[in-house]
Order: sequence, then structure tokens, then C-alpha cells
Amino acid sequence: MAISMSKKKSKPSKKLETKHHQFSDTLLFKILNRIPLAIFLLILIFLWSSSTTIISGKFVHVCVSSRKLNNLYCLSAGTQPNFEIPIPALNNNISTGIKEVVDIVQEVPDPIVVEQQLQVQRSWISNKDHVTSCDGKGIYVYDLPSKFNKDLVGQCGDMIPWTNFCKYFNNEAMGEPLVKLGKGWYHTHQYALELIFHTRALKHPCRVYNENKAKLFYVPFYGGLDILRWHFKNVSNDVKDTLGLELVKWLENKESWQKNSGKDHVFVLGKISWDFRRKNDDLDQLQKSIKSLIERQPWHVNDIGIPHPTYFHPHLDDDIITWQLKIIRSNRTSLVSFAGAARPDAPQNIRSILINQCNNPGTNCSPTRKSVFDSLVSGCIPVLFDPFTAYYQYPWHLPEDHSKYSVFIEQEEVRKMKVNIIEKLKKVPLREREDMRRYIVYELLPGLVYGDSNSQLEKFQDAFSITINNLLARVNKIE
Repeated sequence: MAISMSKKKSKPSKKLETKHHQFSDTLLFKILNRIPLAIFLLILIFLWSSSTTIISGKFVHVCVSSRKLNNLYCLSAGTQPNFEIPIPALNNNISTGIKEVVDIVQEVPDPIVVEQQLQVQRSWISNKDHVTSCDGKGIYVYDLPSKFNKDLVGQCGDMIPWTNFCKYFNNEAMGEPLVKLGKGWYHTHQYALELIFHTRALKHPCRVYNENKAKLFYVPFYGGLDILRWHFKNVSNDVKDTLGLELVKWLENKESWQKNSGKDHVFVLGKISWDFRRKNDDLDQLQKSIKSLIERQPWHVNDIGIPHPTYFHPHLDDDIITWQLKIIRSNRTSLVSFAGAARPDAPQNIRSILINQCNNPGTNCSPTRKSVFDSLVSGCIPVLFDPFTAYYQYPWHLPEDHSKYSVFIEQEEVRKMKVNIIEKLKKVPLREREDMRRYIVYELLPGLVYGDSNSQLEKFQDAFSITINNLLARVNKIE
């Protein structure tokens, strides 16, 4: 019951009240009557879509999200609605030093900030092919509590409802041998990178056991597996965040972390960057550390893309040479092949068009694909439709001149049926195709595969060696 503390006022007469309502209704009708129907519909559409602000550390993106958008950059596994992120311009000069996060000044319609960040990351590339000395290059591998890695592997049986992951973690996460393909070939899962990298780091010749002698600190947290186990379970964000928050607390108690605020620490993560992000509530404590992932967030300079694991894990230089000779001598009778499923519920996705144009029998996804690396290792020339698939992802492992190894066709031209892909590819001269294949096989291939845990490569640098050497070069430039 409400108690009034003011004097009781007399009730207005019903006549006056009725007159007042009639006047209000008439005025409202006149106002609404003056709004054209088209404008009214636009207002409804605007309300249907929502404007969202994403804050990542010092990073602020103004985004537009709606119930049905198939944008340039999508989240995987259906964990979040799609949203399009305008690309901001970069104000600072990249030659003046390394910044942990790029400041935003304004929004521009082209990917200038991505290009500039790639130039920064390329400036960290080591000019030495092999580590001849470990002086000043000590790598410290944290011995984390087992809950951050080994215990996650122990959950392989029920990590995903319809798949038993345990078989993929055999042979030091390379998976079961593919005997028909010969030595060095395994059924490797695309999310096995964390375990493969950890095993290699433990055996690196520059590994040190004294934190004071280390230049680079590797944190073997299997964050991808931690994320993966919750993808198909109905749990709260608090549950999902538990392990990550415990790791931050564990690191913050380490003097080695406190010394440079984590700038010289690297996490190697086996899932795409978007799986580790939300629209807000990023962990500020981890913004300065380096994250090497199979797919980077293009607007974070500390996200560095490294190759997906492929099925080939050479042990010796001869293993690579044998495979190079086999594929370069193979008789390729098919001009084009396409592997992928249609996306009938995603009208902006061009897969159905590709299937129709290729005349093959025949949800949204992130732009990168393991199959890009599988095709390169097979000696095929990838045809790409989105620069975020490879060009903006892997500055340490793929050249800046993407025409050396791929063909690019703008996806909007495909979507609007302005180009026939088969006819366009037929016009690429045979000599040009042969040059591209030779470049892929002899220049790129060795650096795209991860050797086995005991690899003895001398002539070649594999994907692991390239990554480690460049990480060491990067931490040497920390200001």
C-alpha cells in the first residue's frame, strides 16, 4: 500500500479528463500522420539492428550487429552473432617503436591499419636461418600446474559430443600414422598446435631452466582446448573464464612476468583469435603479451598468425626433398578442385556459387582454413576470395607479394556473378602456373610444416623454427 504525504487533490471531472485524452490522441495522430511510411520502416530496421561498442584494452571498435549478417570477419562455432568491424586508421609511425596496442584515431573504409601492423610484424623477422648460438636467446618454458594443459588433454574423450579427440593426441599430438602416404605423414587434427608446439619447445637447444637467463618466456597454456570443451555445453561465462583467470593470477605472482609486464611472454593457441574474445571484458593483464595463433585478430599487433598444423611432419631434410620431388613431378590433369560444403542459410557466402561453377556435387565460418595449408603442401595453387584468409594473417610464413603463390578473386564479383572462376583460371598462362608451383614447392613448403618432435632439419627451417626465431628477434626489440 502506498502512503501519500501530500494533501489530497480534488479529482478532475470526467468531462475534462475525456477532453484532455481526446486532444492528446489527436495531436499524436497528427504527428504520426506526417511521418512517411518509408521513414517509419527505416526506423524499425534501425531498431532491428544494434550498434555495439567493442573495447579491447586500449582498442575501441564501433560495430554494427544484426540477426542476419554474413560479414567479412565471422566468429566460429556459432558462439557469437556476426559483426562487422570498421578498420581504424593508424596515427603513430611504425618506425618509432613497438606498441602493445594500436591507438585509434578515426575510421577508414580500407585496411590501412592491418597493412601497417603487418609491416611491424615483418620488421621482427630474424635475418638468420638457423640458431648458431644460444647466447642471449634463452627460452624458458613454464612448468605450469597440470590443470592448465595436461588435465585438459585428459578430457579428450568428451571434449566434443560426437568426436573422441584422444586418437588425435597420440604420437605427441601428430595423430595416427597415415601409412599409405609414407614416412612423416599423420592424421593431425587442426586444433593440435598447442601440444605440438609445447613438445618442440621442451626440446629446443636454447631452452634454459633459470628464469634469469631467459630472453623469451613460453606459457604452455592449452587455451584452445580450454575453449573447445565449452563450445557445446550450456555453461555460464564465469565457468568458462575460471581457468584463464587462475592462470593470470598464477603469472602475476612471478617476478619474470612482473619485470616486463608480460611483454616477453608468448602464448601459442590452437584456435582462432575470436574464440578468445568477447564484445567486452577483455583481460587487460594479457594485452601486452604475444599471442601466436592459427588465425590472428587483424587489429591487434600482438596477435601473430602461424600456420595450421598439416598432415606432414618431416624428420630429416631428405623427407622434405623427397616430397618436393614427388609433387613437382606429378602429372596434374585437373585445372581446379573445390572442397567444401554449401551454406544455404548464409546468402552472402559464396560456397554455393563455387559449387555450381565447379559443377561438383555438392553457417558462417572464420576466414582462415587449414585446407589452405594442405593445398600448399600438396603443391596446389590456392584461389582466395578474402585477403583475411591468408594475406593479413601470416607475415612470417607467407610473402608480402601474394601473387607468387596464389590467385585472388574478389568475392563480391563472384557473389554478383560478374566473373566465372573456371574461365578466369583458364586464362592464367601455363608458364605462370608452373612458376607459382615451383615457388610453393621449393620456397614456401618447408616453412609451412611442423617437423616431428625429434626433427633434425639442417637445410630447412620449418614453421616451428621460423616462429621461435622471429619471437626471439621480437623480444630483443622490446622497449
